[in-house]
Amino acid sequence: MFAEIPYFLTILTFTPTVGALIIALFRFTMRKDDLPKFDGNARMVAFWTTIVTFGLGVLMMIEFDPSIAGFQMVHEVTWLEQIGLGYRMGVDGISVLFVLLTVFLMPICILASGAIKTRVADYMIAFLLLETLMIGVFTALDLVLFYIFFEGGLIPMFIIIGVWGGQNRIYAAFKFFLYTLFGSVLMLVAMIYMFLQAGTTDITVLLETDFAQTAQIWMWLAFFTSFAVKMPMWPVHTWLPDAHVQAPTAGSVILAGVLLKMGGYGFLRFSLPMFPHASDLFAPLVFALSIIAIIVTSLIAFRQEDIKKLIAYSSVAHMGFVTMGLFTMNEYGVQGAIFQMISHGVISGALFLCVGVIYDRMHTREISFYGGLVHRMPVYAALFALFAMANVGLPGTSGFVGEIMTMVGAWQAGWWIATGAAVGVILSAMYMLTVYRNVVFGEMSNPKLETISDVDMREFALLGILAVATLVLGISSTLITDVTAASVDNLISNYDAAIAATAE
Repeated sequence: MFAEIPYFLTILTFTPTVGALIIALFRFTMRKDDLPKFDGNARMVAFWTTIVTFGLGVLMMIEFDPSIAGFQMVHEVTWLEQIGLGYRMGVDGISVLFVLLTVFLMPICILASGAIKTRVADYMIAFLLLETLMIGVFTALDLVLFYIFFEGGLIPMFIIIGVWGGQNRIYAAFKFFLYTLFGSVLMLVAMIYMFLQAGTTDITVLLETDFAQTAQIWMWLAFFTSFAVKMPMWPVHTWLPDAHVQAPTAGSVILAGVLLKMGGYGFLRFSLPMFPHASDLFAPLVFALSIIAIIVTSLIAFRQEDIKKLIAYSSVAHMGFVTMGLFTMNEYGVQGAIFQMISHGVISGALFLCVGVIYDRMHTREISFYGGLVHRMPVYAALFALFAMANVGLPGTSGFVGEIMTMVGAWQAGWWIATGAAVGVILSAMYMLTVYRNVVFGEMSNPKLETISDVDMREFALLGILAVATLVLGISSTLITDVTAASVDNLISNYDAAIAATAE
């Protein structure tokens, strides 16, 4: 029923913008002295806007037919027919899950922003606009529209880090912005070339376009530069730890949960299907960079003294499993990579919330400051343990499914790839178990911790929701794989056909 509404995806995408406009209308018509009184109302408007958006996302999933490989709920309006430029929206079995992940995490981020006490209305506006831009990335079926959403997301995230971040927030915000912007400039050049060759910006048409092999190489490199920075891949990952450490808790949750996934989604939507020859040519390079990322950043994580920075480096390592799985271009690898991205969005978001819980109480993230929290925070210790084990890849959690599937796919592509990734699994257990032991177990030697309180009802609810999601996806992995199966099979079959035609 809802799938037949012509503007359903547009309504879903821009509902957060409506909420932002409502807050802005009151924000900019009120006297400055009355603004603090409006903070609570701004939070409520933002929260209920994200709840409505989540409801629309659930309706989208109900109406979505996973047996169809192509795009559904397509909405198209031609702007300039002469050059093929238009407003096109749609979802397939790959993008629909990233939309759901986005709308699922956003209400959690709003509720997790209780520590924000200054310019609350502006903060909520930035988050709601960011939600629209993130959803737009996953629903856009036009090159220009995709680029607008993809780049537009930099602005509210830049503001969130730069205004409400930590002591070095300005440095971290500019580093985040410049790194990601530079890569995207090269992608824009490639997009212009694609338009000149195909005569349209329609992604569905471009997916069917057979670009020359030499052109594929250059376009692949241009897109790779952008997506590698966004994920981020080693060695262009250095902006991420700084951004995470300085960002407010909710900013870190959405940065790790959704924004990093745009790079992986870009590989799935552009690099692999549009440039199959170049993807096959550069696959060994991607495997090598992925293994380096898994091992090196895991070792760096082990040496961190800041809990948030440790989790940030852990994210880089886990994204290494994603790129490794994607470029195996077999069913286990690609399905596992998608599953890993969804799983990581839940687990990493939960881990950053766990850090936020103790930071809001003690205002430090130094690992050496803590110890023995289990004596004062038993519920927190249990929840933190679940997410730490999920991050390691404990069977029964979603982290295990993503890692084992990508490693099976990697083994089919080459034993050396899977072996390198297996080393990373061992290292992840090393640093996560170590930090958990140092923070939670042992004697509480720091007298400042004697008054620390366990999670309150709001924190328990947020972490509990993510805990349920982690366990449900770990036990019922088909909730993800059944949705993506048709689209992934179509992607792989088209890729294999293109490679076979090249070999002939």
